[in-house]
Amino acid sequence: MAGVIAAETPDCLIVTGMPGAGKSTMTRLVGERLPRSARLGGDELNGMIVSGFVWALGEPADEAARQVELLHRNLCALANNFADAGFTPLIDAMVPSREKLGFLLDLLADRRVLLVVLAPGIEVCRFRNTIRDPRERFDFDGYEELDAAMRREFGDVGWWFDTAGLTPEETADRIVREARDRALVN
Repeated sequence: MAGVIAAETPDCLIVTGMPGAGKSTMTRLVGERLPRSARLGGDELNGMIVSGFVWALGEPADEAARQVELLHRNLCALANNFADAGFTPLIDAMVPSREKLGFLLDLLADRRVLLVVLAPGIEVCRFRNTIRDPRERFDFDGYEELDAAMRREFGDVGWWFDTAGLTPEETADRIVREARDRALVN
């Protein structure tokens, strides 16, 4: 079973990428392929804020940064709790920089962490975002800047996985099979 995400020693899998890259779809599909898993969606956790929510690029910027930190703390607390209970935590979150990744890794210090950066390309992400349910669509026009920043920040950290030519099912199967060998961060 070398290479396969193993249930007996739950890894923590972080799946990131630009809006429309497939983070939510992949964490759900990968989770379905594992015997014990928990999908931890950043959007869902942010949705728990009933009043006063400021999105990551919103204003005031200091409040946006505070809420991103709160989100990351909550995602990692849940991931640690699920891993301690024998579940593989699958974190679906936008992680735009090495600094943010480092913060997550510090909070997951006792875990083996795998990072998959879904990278199907800007045009694929834009298209996928347009065909989403309108309630799930993410109005975003900074793809070029975000892609450049993520590539600059992460370099060769984690597994940069070009999924443009794969079905969601093929992508999930490869993540389950190959992530332990290709995505190890710590």
